[in-house]
Amino acid sequence: MSEAEQAPASAPEAAAAVILDALNATDSNGTEALNATAKFVATPEGTALAYGSLVFMALLPIFFGALRSVSCSKSKELGENDYDSGFRNSSDMPETITGRDAARFPIIASCTLFGLYLFFKVFSQEYINLLLSVYFFGLGVLALSHTMSPLMSRIFPESFPNKQYQLLFTQGSGESKEEIVNYEFDTKNLVCLVISSVVGVWYLLKKHWIANNLFGLAFALNGVELLHLNNVSTGCILLGGLFVYDVFWVFGTNVMVTVAKSFEAPIKLVFPQDLLEKGLGASNFAMLGLGDIVIPGIFIALLLRFDVSLKKNSRTYFYSSFLAYIFGLGLTIFVMHTFKHAQPALLYLVPACVGFPVIVALIKGELTEMFRYEETPPEDEAAKEESSESEKKDQ
Repeated sequence: MSEAEQAPASAPEAAAAVILDALNATDSNGTEALNATAKFVATPEGTALAYGSLVFMALLPIFFGALRSVSCSKSKELGENDYDSGFRNSSDMPETITGRDAARFPIIASCTLFGLYLFFKVFSQEYINLLLSVYFFGLGVLALSHTMSPLMSRIFPESFPNKQYQLLFTQGSGESKEEIVNYEFDTKNLVCLVISSVVGVWYLLKKHWIANNLFGLAFALNGVELLHLNNVSTGCILLGGLFVYDVFWVFGTNVMVTVAKSFEAPIKLVFPQDLLEKGLGASNFAMLGLGDIVIPGIFIALLLRFDVSLKKNSRTYFYSSFLAYIFGLGLTIFVMHTFKHAQPALLYLVPACVGFPVIVALIKGELTEMFRYEETPPEDEAAKEESSESEKKDQ
């Protein structure tokens, strides 16, 4: 998490690693050097407004993304049981993170971060950021459209002429015909796509902080909704690994600082500290990287699904981890403001988000049950069924 930054001057697993790694690369201290030249002293009111807004914005994708992940998980279970899964497209299916994925992720993230560092050292920063802007423009439009889709379904009246469409690309013919792209959508999706494209063009041309935040919130909500940890142990492995990753690359080297200062993309939430003085044209920002939202958020969403699995009509673990996140983020802001130095937020968020629910589980006597809870990926479930069938045949 960073205290302030200047406004920019210009306009599946590997992919997730690149994006999430970039999120972490900007969440810690992306503007330390810029602060030295900005000489901007925020008023207490401006600072409070900026940090309060960042905390509020961070909570939105975690809360609503977790709720949507429950519906997403139920739809996946229906599909596994050969019922209508509710997913029209494979892109709407959640991606399950296993223990092996979690263990490899910090290594992949470190290699990606160092690779970006070398790219910025060797190649022109301007051309790299141009490519990144186009890349994140496409991702942002799709993410924002997916985020808006449920809202649009409620806004449009039933009398709205909602036509169905299908985009289909195939390869070959006859029995050898193979689907390359099979995407179903309707008129409401097209409206969402048009609105998202307008926001995308706005961001591409102006790099305005509001457009940046719209894309950032969409990325974060989609991440929390569609990235599913398969059990609590996997979550602990992922958060523990990224805890070490974040601390090492922030305090041990200047790699993350260099990448963060050079990287221009909507992978952080920003809010101006001089909004009261300059209005929407403000240019001195407090910021929070999306990695500090998505990484703890997918763990909090897992605990909500665990609450649902208990069928006790309570959300104890979800609310305890949610409050823990607020506490950890508040502690990050306090330490940063006290020592006047950017902080790796996962240093405070990981112990809080893991520790609070574990303590609650110990008090309630449900620790074993919590760590036994597991969401099995469809391919693993199919493999288990095949092995059980083969065992029966052998007998």
